[in-house]
Amino acid sequence: MVFLATLLALPLLSYASVYPRHDDHPHTDSNPLPSTWYHDSNHPVHALFRRGDNSDGSNYAAVGSQEWSNGFPPPWPTNGIDTNSIPSKWVDALNDAISRKAVPDIPVPTMGKDGNPAYPNGGDPNSPEICSATYQCRIDGDVWDGPAGTVALSFDDGPEAGTNQLLSFLASKNQKSTHFLIGSNILYNADSLKKMFDQGDDLAVHTWTHQYTTTLSNLQVVAELGFTMQLIHNSTGGRIPKFWRPPYGDTDKRVSAIAKEVFGLTTVIWNQNTADYTLTETPPYTTPEKIQSDMKKWMTGPKSPGLVILEHELTKECVDAFTAAYPLMEENNWNVVSLASLLGGNVTYQNAASNTSPVSLNDLVNAKNGPQPNANGVAANPSGSTVGAGASQSQKPSGPSSAGSPPVSAPSNTPSGTSSASGPLATTISSWPSILLAVAVTMLWT
Repeated sequence: MVFLATLLALPLLSYASVYPRHDDHPHTDSNPLPSTWYHDSNHPVHALFRRGDNSDGSNYAAVGSQEWSNGFPPPWPTNGIDTNSIPSKWVDALNDAISRKAVPDIPVPTMGKDGNPAYPNGGDPNSPEICSATYQCRIDGDVWDGPAGTVALSFDDGPEAGTNQLLSFLASKNQKSTHFLIGSNILYNADSLKKMFDQGDDLAVHTWTHQYTTTLSNLQVVAELGFTMQLIHNSTGGRIPKFWRPPYGDTDKRVSAIAKEVFGLTTVIWNQNTADYTLTETPPYTTPEKIQSDMKKWMTGPKSPGLVILEHELTKECVDAFTAAYPLMEENNWNVVSLASLLGGNVTYQNAASNTSPVSLNDLVNAKNGPQPNANGVAANPSGSTVGAGASQSQKPSGPSSAGSPPVSAPSNTPSGTSSASGPLATTISSWPSILLAVAVTMLWT
Protein backbone atom coordinates (compact mmCIF):
# COMPACT_ATOMS: atom_id res chain seq x y z
CA MET A 1 0.00 0.00 0.00
CA VAL A 2 2.83 2.37 0.83
CA PHE A 3 4.54 1.54 -2.46
CA LEU A 4 1.33 2.23 -4.39
CA ALA A 5 0.81 5.54 -2.60
CA THR A 6 4.36 6.59 -3.46
CA LEU A 7 3.87 5.77 -7.15
CA LEU A 8 0.65 7.76 -7.30
CA ALA A 9 2.25 10.71 -5.56
CA LEU A 10 5.26 11.03 -7.91
CA PRO A 11 3.48 13.10 -10.61
CA LEU A 12 2.18 15.45 -7.96
CA LEU A 13 5.60 15.86 -6.43
CA SER A 14 7.06 16.68 -9.82
CA TYR A 15 4.36 19.26 -10.55
CA ALA A 16 4.71 20.76 -7.11
CA SER A 17 8.29 21.71 -7.87
CA VAL A 18 6.96 24.28 -10.32
CA TYR A 19 5.20 26.04 -7.41
CA PRO A 20 7.66 25.83 -4.50
CA ARG A 21 6.45 26.04 -0.92
CA HIS A 22 6.72 29.46 0.68
CA ASP A 23 9.13 28.14 3.29
CA ASP A 24 11.59 26.28 1.10
CA HIS A 25 13.50 29.25 -0.31
CA PRO A 26 15.18 32.31 1.18
CA HIS A 27 13.36 35.67 1.24
CA THR A 28 15.40 38.06 -0.84
CA ASP A 29 12.74 40.79 -1.01
CA SER A 30 12.98 42.97 2.07
CA ASN A 31 9.65 44.76 1.67
CA PRO A 32 6.65 44.46 3.99
CA LEU A 33 4.34 43.98 0.99
CA PRO A 34 5.68 41.13 -1.19
CA SER A 35 5.82 41.82 -4.91
CA THR A 36 3.97 38.57 -5.66
CA TRP A 37 1.53 37.58 -2.97
CA TYR A 38 -0.99 35.50 -4.88
CA HIS A 39 -1.21 32.76 -7.50
CA ASP A 40 -2.15 33.63 -11.07
CA SER A 41 -5.94 33.87 -11.39
CA ASN A 42 -6.00 30.77 -13.62
CA HIS A 43 -4.12 28.69 -11.07
CA PRO A 44 -6.18 25.64 -9.91
CA VAL A 45 -5.91 26.69 -6.27
CA HIS A 46 -8.54 29.37 -6.84
CA ALA A 47 -11.08 26.76 -7.92
CA LEU A 48 -10.34 24.81 -4.74
CA PHE A 49 -10.34 27.60 -2.18
CA ARG A 50 -12.40 30.51 -3.59
CA ARG A 51 -14.66 31.83 -0.82
CA GLY A 52 -17.41 33.12 -3.12
CA ASP A 53 -18.12 35.84 -5.63
CA ASN A 54 -17.89 38.68 -3.10
CA SER A 55 -14.10 38.44 -2.77
CA ASP A 56 -11.07 37.60 -4.90
CA GLY A 57 -10.71 34.26 -3.13
CA SER A 58 -7.90 35.28 -0.77
CA ASN A 59 -8.19 34.97 3.00
CA TYR A 60 -8.06 38.46 4.48
CA ALA A 61 -7.74 39.27 8.17
CA ALA A 62 -10.92 40.41 9.90
CA VAL A 63 -11.45 44.15 9.53
CA GLY A 64 -10.46 45.87 12.77
CA SER A 65 -8.25 43.03 14.01
CA GLN A 66 -4.59 43.36 14.93
CA GLU A 67 -3.65 41.20 11.95
CA TRP A 68 -5.60 43.54 9.69
CA SER A 69 -3.64 46.63 10.77
CA ASN A 70 -0.21 45.01 11.01
CA GLY A 71 2.35 46.15 8.47
CA PHE A 72 0.66 49.44 7.61
CA PRO A 73 2.02 52.87 8.54
CA PRO A 74 0.82 54.16 11.91
CA PRO A 75 -2.18 56.48 11.84
CA TRP A 76 -1.23 60.12 11.44
CA PRO A 77 2.56 59.62 11.62
CA THR A 78 4.26 62.78 12.90
CA ASN A 79 6.85 62.88 10.13
CA GLY A 80 4.74 61.34 7.41
CA ILE A 81 5.00 57.81 6.03
CA ASP A 82 8.46 56.24 6.08
CA THR A 83 9.20 55.84 2.37
CA ASN A 84 11.56 52.96 3.17
CA SER A 85 8.44 50.89 3.81
CA ILE A 86 7.15 51.24 0.24
CA PRO A 87 6.98 47.90 -1.62
CA SER A 88 9.56 47.58 -4.37
CA LYS A 89 6.83 46.77 -6.89
CA TRP A 90 5.30 50.22 -6.40
CA VAL A 91 8.72 51.84 -6.76
CA ASP A 92 9.34 49.85 -9.94
CA ALA A 93 6.01 51.03 -11.37
CA LEU A 94 6.94 54.63 -10.55
CA ASN A 95 10.33 54.30 -12.19
CA ASP A 96 8.76 52.72 -15.26
CA ALA A 97 6.38 55.67 -15.59
CA ILE A 98 9.29 58.09 -15.17
CA SER A 99 11.37 56.29 -17.80
CA ARG A 100 8.45 56.56 -20.24
CA LYS A 101 8.25 60.29 -19.44
CA ALA A 102 4.67 59.72 -18.35
CA VAL A 103 5.45 61.58 -15.10
CA PRO A 104 6.64 65.12 -15.85
CA ASP A 105 9.66 66.58 -14.10
CA ILE A 106 7.91 69.37 -12.19
CA PRO A 107 9.70 70.99 -9.24
CA VAL A 108 8.10 70.23 -5.90
CA PRO A 109 6.56 73.38 -4.38
CA THR A 110 6.63 74.44 -0.74
CA MET A 111 3.82 76.07 1.19
CA GLY A 112 3.70 79.79 0.52
CA LYS A 113 2.84 82.55 2.97
CA ASP A 114 -0.69 82.68 1.55
CA GLY A 115 -1.29 79.03 2.46
CA ASN A 116 -1.00 77.76 -1.11
CA PRO A 117 1.82 75.77 -2.74
CA ALA A 118 4.49 78.05 -4.23
CA TYR A 119 6.64 76.64 -7.04
CA PRO A 120 10.42 77.29 -7.04
CA ASN A 121 11.94 80.05 -9.12
CA GLY A 122 8.59 81.76 -9.62
CA GLY A 123 7.09 78.81 -11.48
CA ASP A 124 3.65 79.63 -12.87
CA PRO A 125 1.10 77.20 -11.37
CA ASN A 126 -1.24 77.82 -14.31
CA SER A 127 1.39 77.06 -16.93
CA PRO A 128 0.77 74.08 -19.25
CA GLU A 129 3.76 72.33 -17.71
CA ILE A 130 2.49 72.53 -14.09
CA CYS A 131 -1.30 73.08 -14.24
CA SER A 132 -2.07 73.19 -10.51
CA ALA A 133 -5.66 72.45 -9.52
CA THR A 134 -5.21 74.62 -6.43
CA TYR A 135 -5.06 77.54 -8.87
CA GLN A 136 -8.08 76.20 -10.82
CA CYS A 137 -6.07 74.79 -13.72
CA ARG A 138 -7.83 71.73 -15.14
CA ILE A 139 -5.71 68.77 -16.22
CA ASP A 140 -7.04 66.69 -19.12
CA GLY A 141 -8.43 63.46 -17.69
CA ASP A 142 -9.08 64.82 -14.19
CA VAL A 143 -12.76 65.15 -13.28
CA TRP A 144 -14.32 68.42 -12.12
CA ASP A 145 -17.89 68.23 -13.49
CA GLY A 146 -20.63 65.62 -13.57
CA PRO A 147 -22.92 64.64 -16.43
CA ALA A 148 -25.77 67.09 -17.03
CA GLY A 149 -28.67 66.79 -14.62
CA THR A 150 -26.74 64.78 -12.03
CA VAL A 151 -25.38 65.31 -8.56
CA ALA A 152 -22.27 63.16 -8.16
CA LEU A 153 -22.63 62.50 -4.44
CA SER A 154 -19.51 62.09 -2.31
CA PHE A 155 -18.10 62.87 1.12
CA ASP A 156 -14.50 63.44 2.22
CA ASP A 157 -12.31 62.64 5.23
CA GLY A 158 -14.09 59.58 6.60
CA PRO A 159 -14.52 57.48 8.47
CA GLU A 160 -15.06 60.18 11.09
CA ALA A 161 -17.39 61.41 13.81
CA GLY A 162 -20.22 62.17 11.39
CA THR A 163 -20.01 58.94 9.42
CA ASN A 164 -22.58 56.79 11.22
CA GLN A 165 -25.15 59.60 11.24
CA LEU A 166 -24.56 60.09 7.51
CA LEU A 167 -24.86 56.37 6.77
CA SER A 168 -28.13 56.15 8.67
CA PHE A 169 -29.59 59.04 6.69
CA LEU A 170 -28.42 57.62 3.37
CA ALA A 171 -29.93 54.23 4.22
CA SER A 172 -33.26 55.85 5.11
CA LYS A 173 -33.34 57.40 1.63
CA ASN A 174 -31.99 54.31 -0.14
CA GLN A 175 -29.26 56.63 -1.39
CA LYS A 176 -25.75 55.44 -2.25
CA SER A 177 -22.66 57.65 -2.05
CA THR A 178 -18.91 57.62 -2.52
CA HIS A 179 -16.61 58.06 0.46
CA PHE A 180 -13.13 59.48 -0.14
CA LEU A 181 -11.33 57.84 2.78
CA ILE A 182 -8.23 58.76 4.77
CA GLY A 183 -6.07 55.73 5.53
CA SER A 184 -5.25 56.88 9.06
CA ASN A 185 -8.95 57.36 9.83
CA ILE A 186 -9.77 53.88 8.57
CA LEU A 187 -7.45 52.37 11.20
CA TYR A 188 -9.27 54.28 13.93
CA ASN A 189 -12.81 53.59 12.65
CA ALA A 190 -12.89 50.07 11.28
CA ASP A 191 -16.53 49.48 12.23
CA SER A 192 -17.67 52.54 10.27
CA LEU A 193 -15.69 51.38 7.24
CA LYS A 194 -17.34 47.98 7.42
CA LYS A 195 -20.78 49.59 7.70
CA MET A 196 -20.09 51.76 4.63
CA PHE A 197 -19.14 48.75 2.56
CA ASP A 198 -21.91 46.48 3.82
CA GLN A 199 -24.43 49.23 3.08
CA GLY A 200 -23.31 49.29 -0.55
CA ASP A 201 -21.55 52.66 -0.63
CA ASP A 202 -18.50 53.13 -2.84
CA LEU A 203 -15.01 53.53 -1.39
CA ALA A 204 -12.32 55.78 -2.85
CA VAL A 205 -8.96 57.26 -1.81
CA HIS A 206 -8.19 60.49 0.05
CA THR A 207 -4.54 59.66 0.99
CA TRP A 208 -3.10 58.45 4.30
CA THR A 209 -2.36 61.75 6.08
CA HIS A 210 -4.31 64.45 4.16
CA GLN A 211 -1.42 66.66 3.02
CA TYR A 212 -1.04 69.01 0.07
CA THR A 213 0.11 66.33 -2.34
CA THR A 214 1.99 68.66 -4.70
CA THR A 215 4.39 69.46 -1.82
CA LEU A 216 5.34 65.76 -1.51
CA SER A 217 8.10 63.90 -3.32
CA ASN A 218 7.27 61.23 -5.89
CA LEU A 219 7.86 58.49 -3.34
CA GLN A 220 5.71 60.23 -0.73
CA VAL A 221 2.84 60.51 -3.20
CA VAL A 222 3.15 56.80 -3.97
CA ALA A 223 3.10 55.97 -0.24
CA GLU A 224 0.08 58.18 0.51
CA LEU A 225 -1.97 56.64 -2.28
CA GLY A 226 -0.68 53.08 -2.19
CA PHE A 227 -1.12 52.29 1.49
CA THR A 228 -4.63 53.78 1.51
CA MET A 229 -5.56 51.72 -1.53
CA GLN A 230 -4.05 48.60 0.02
CA LEU A 231 -6.01 49.00 3.25
CA ILE A 232 -9.27 49.44 1.31
CA HIS A 233 -8.32 46.43 -0.82
CA ASN A 234 -7.69 44.25 2.23
CA SER A 235 -10.94 45.38 3.86
CA THR A 236 -13.27 44.72 0.93
CA GLY A 237 -12.42 41.26 -0.35
CA GLY A 238 -9.68 42.50 -2.65
CA ARG A 239 -11.38 45.44 -4.40
CA ILE A 240 -9.06 48.07 -5.86
CA PRO A 241 -10.30 51.68 -5.79
CA LYS A 242 -10.76 53.50 -9.07
CA PHE A 243 -10.92 57.14 -7.93
CA TRP A 244 -9.06 59.46 -5.59
CA ARG A 245 -9.54 63.04 -4.48
CA PRO A 246 -6.47 65.09 -3.49
CA PRO A 247 -6.77 66.79 -0.09
CA TYR A 248 -7.58 70.49 -0.52
CA GLY A 249 -8.03 69.72 -4.22
CA ASP A 250 -4.27 70.07 -4.56
CA THR A 251 -2.78 68.28 -7.53
CA ASP A 252 -0.73 69.14 -10.59
CA LYS A 253 0.39 67.28 -13.71
CA ARG A 254 3.09 65.38 -11.80
CA VAL A 255 0.81 64.16 -8.99
CA SER A 256 -2.14 63.26 -11.22
CA ALA A 257 0.25 61.37 -13.50
CA ILE A 258 1.66 59.33 -10.59
CA ALA A 259 -1.86 58.44 -9.45
CA LYS A 260 -2.85 57.34 -12.95
CA GLU A 261 0.34 55.71 -14.18
CA VAL A 262 1.31 53.84 -11.00
CA PHE A 263 -2.10 52.91 -9.59
CA GLY A 264 -4.66 53.50 -12.35
CA LEU A 265 -6.48 56.13 -10.28
CA THR A 266 -8.63 58.86 -11.80
CA THR A 267 -8.33 62.23 -10.04
CA VAL A 268 -11.59 63.89 -8.95
CA ILE A 269 -11.87 67.54 -7.87
CA TRP A 270 -15.21 69.46 -7.55
CA ASN A 271 -17.10 72.37 -9.07
CA GLN A 272 -18.93 73.60 -5.94
CA ASN A 273 -17.65 73.89 -2.36
CA THR A 274 -19.88 74.05 0.74
CA ALA A 275 -16.95 74.84 3.07
CA ASP A 276 -18.83 72.70 5.61
CA TYR A 277 -15.53 71.67 7.19
CA THR A 278 -15.29 75.16 8.72
CA LEU A 279 -18.59 74.95 10.59
CA THR A 280 -16.86 74.01 13.85
CA GLU A 281 -14.03 76.55 13.50
CA THR A 282 -13.93 79.74 15.57
CA PRO A 283 -15.10 81.79 13.88
CA PRO A 284 -16.57 79.57 11.11
CA TYR A 285 -15.99 80.57 7.51
CA THR A 286 -19.58 79.63 6.72
CA THR A 287 -22.86 78.89 8.49
CA PRO A 288 -25.68 76.32 8.04
CA GLU A 289 -27.83 79.13 6.61
CA LYS A 290 -25.16 80.08 4.06
CA ILE A 291 -24.76 76.45 2.96
CA GLN A 292 -28.52 76.09 2.55
CA SER A 293 -28.63 79.29 0.52
CA ASP A 294 -25.79 78.09 -1.72
CA MET A 295 -27.42 74.71 -2.18
CA LYS A 296 -30.70 76.34 -3.22
CA LYS A 297 -28.84 78.47 -5.76
CA TRP A 298 -27.03 75.44 -7.19
CA MET A 299 -30.12 73.23 -7.27
CA THR A 300 -32.28 75.81 -8.99
CA GLY A 301 -29.51 76.81 -11.39
CA PRO A 302 -28.42 75.29 -14.72
CA LYS A 303 -28.44 71.51 -15.02
CA SER A 304 -25.22 71.52 -17.03
CA PRO A 305 -22.60 70.76 -16.04
CA GLY A 306 -23.69 68.29 -13.40
CA LEU A 307 -22.77 69.06 -9.80
CA VAL A 308 -19.73 67.69 -8.00
CA ILE A 309 -20.09 69.26 -4.56
CA LEU A 310 -17.39 69.16 -1.91
CA GLU A 311 -18.97 67.84 1.31
CA HIS A 312 -17.57 66.12 4.40
CA GLU A 313 -18.52 63.55 7.01
CA LEU A 314 -16.24 65.06 9.65
CA THR A 315 -18.84 66.20 12.17
CA LYS A 316 -22.53 66.24 13.00
CA GLU A 317 -22.62 69.82 11.72
CA CYS A 318 -21.35 68.74 8.29
CA VAL A 319 -23.89 65.97 8.03
CA ASP A 320 -26.74 68.21 9.24
CA ALA A 321 -25.92 70.67 6.44
CA PHE A 322 -26.21 67.89 3.86
CA THR A 323 -29.42 66.39 5.23
CA ALA A 324 -31.05 69.83 5.26
CA ALA A 325 -30.15 70.35 1.60
CA TYR A 326 -30.98 66.86 0.32
CA PRO A 327 -34.70 67.63 -0.26
CA LEU A 328 -33.64 70.44 -2.62
CA MET A 329 -31.96 67.87 -4.85
CA GLU A 330 -35.15 65.83 -5.06
CA GLU A 331 -37.50 68.81 -5.45
CA ASN A 332 -35.49 70.16 -8.38
CA ASN A 333 -35.35 66.82 -10.20
CA TRP A 334 -31.66 66.16 -9.97
CA ASN A 335 -30.47 62.59 -10.46
CA VAL A 336 -28.44 61.98 -7.29
CA VAL A 337 -25.94 59.17 -7.86
CA SER A 338 -22.86 57.92 -6.03
CA LEU A 339 -19.91 59.66 -7.68
CA ALA A 340 -17.86 56.51 -8.33
CA SER A 341 -20.79 54.67 -9.85
CA LEU A 342 -21.76 57.67 -11.97
CA LEU A 343 -18.27 58.43 -13.30
CA GLY A 344 -17.37 54.76 -13.64
CA GLY A 345 -20.43 53.80 -15.66
CA ASN A 346 -21.72 51.63 -12.77
CA VAL A 347 -18.24 50.13 -12.36
CA THR A 348 -16.87 51.46 -9.10
CA TYR A 349 -13.60 49.54 -8.67
CA GLN A 350 -10.78 48.61 -11.01
CA ASN A 351 -11.39 44.89 -10.57
CA ALA A 352 -15.05 44.71 -9.53
CA ALA A 353 -18.25 46.42 -10.61
CA SER A 354 -19.61 46.88 -7.10
CA ASN A 355 -19.50 45.75 -3.46
CA THR A 356 -21.42 42.57 -4.28
CA SER A 357 -20.13 41.66 -7.75
CA PRO A 358 -17.36 39.16 -8.60
CA VAL A 359 -13.81 40.35 -7.92
CA SER A 360 -10.83 39.71 -10.19
CA LEU A 361 -7.64 38.81 -8.33
CA ASN A 362 -4.99 41.45 -8.97
CA ASP A 363 -2.56 43.81 -7.25
CA LEU A 364 -2.56 47.58 -7.09
CA VAL A 365 -0.16 48.33 -9.93
CA ASN A 366 -1.38 45.69 -12.39
CA ALA A 367 -5.15 46.11 -12.05
CA LYS A 368 -5.19 49.00 -14.51
CA ASN A 369 -3.83 46.70 -17.23
CA GLY A 370 -5.93 43.64 -16.34
CA PRO A 371 -9.41 42.55 -17.40
CA GLN A 372 -11.84 45.36 -16.66
CA PRO A 373 -15.26 44.59 -15.16
CA ASN A 374 -18.40 45.86 -16.85
CA ALA A 375 -21.65 47.03 -15.28
CA ASN A 376 -22.84 43.42 -15.10
CA GLY A 377 -19.83 42.51 -12.98
CA VAL A 378 -18.20 40.46 -15.75
CA ALA A 379 -14.57 41.10 -16.62
CA ALA A 380 -14.03 42.34 -20.17
CA ASN A 381 -10.87 41.98 -22.23
CA PRO A 382 -8.35 44.72 -21.43
CA SER A 383 -8.11 47.45 -24.00
CA GLY A 384 -4.37 47.80 -23.65
CA SER A 385 -4.72 51.35 -22.40
CA THR A 386 -3.48 52.29 -18.94
CA VAL A 387 -5.96 55.14 -18.74
CA GLY A 388 -8.92 54.41 -16.43
CA ALA A 389 -12.61 55.00 -16.99
CA GLY A 390 -13.55 58.55 -17.79
CA ALA A 391 -10.30 59.45 -19.55
CA SER A 392 -9.24 58.52 -23.06
CA GLN A 393 -5.68 57.80 -24.10
CA SER A 394 -5.41 61.32 -25.49
CA GLN A 395 -6.40 62.72 -22.09
CA LYS A 396 -3.62 61.02 -20.18
CA PRO A 397 -1.71 63.55 -18.07
CA SER A 398 1.72 64.17 -19.50
CA GLY A 399 4.49 66.67 -19.21
CA PRO A 400 6.83 68.15 -21.79
CA SER A 401 8.17 65.42 -24.07
CA SER A 402 11.73 66.36 -23.22
CA ALA A 403 11.22 66.30 -19.46
CA GLY A 404 11.24 63.39 -17.05
CA SER A 405 11.66 62.96 -13.32
CA PRO A 406 14.80 61.15 -12.18
CA PRO A 407 14.14 57.54 -11.14
CA VAL A 408 14.08 56.70 -7.47
CA SER A 409 15.77 53.74 -5.84
CA ALA A 410 13.91 50.96 -4.10
CA PRO A 411 14.52 51.09 -0.34
CA SER A 412 17.33 48.84 0.82
CA ASN A 413 16.75 48.86 4.56
CA THR A 414 13.08 47.95 4.84
CA PRO A 415 11.93 45.35 7.33
CA SER A 416 11.72 41.76 6.20
CA GLY A 417 8.53 41.06 4.27
CA THR A 418 5.98 38.35 4.72
CA SER A 419 2.86 37.19 2.99
CA SER A 420 1.35 35.80 6.16
CA ALA A 421 -1.80 37.18 7.70
CA SER A 422 0.30 39.21 10.08
CA GLY A 423 1.16 41.62 7.28
CA PRO A 424 -1.09 43.93 5.31
CA LEU A 425 -1.47 41.35 2.57
CA ALA A 426 -3.45 38.32 3.62
CA THR A 427 -2.26 34.73 3.58
CA THR A 428 -2.90 32.72 0.45
CA ILE A 429 -2.25 29.04 -0.21
CA SER A 430 1.25 28.65 -1.64
CA SER A 431 1.40 25.03 -2.79
CA TRP A 432 -1.82 23.26 -3.78
CA PRO A 433 -0.13 20.10 -5.14
CA SER A 434 1.13 19.22 -1.66
CA ILE A 435 -2.46 19.40 -0.39
CA LEU A 436 -3.64 17.02 -3.14
CA LEU A 437 -0.78 14.69 -2.26
CA ALA A 438 -1.84 14.58 1.37
CA VAL A 439 -5.44 13.85 0.35
CA ALA A 440 -4.36 11.04 -1.99
CA VAL A 441 -2.19 9.37 0.61
CA THR A 442 -4.92 9.61 3.25
CA MET A 443 -7.48 8.02 0.92
CA LEU A 444 -5.13 5.14 0.11
CA TRP A 445 -4.40 4.39 3.75
CA THR A 446 -8.07 4.47 4.70
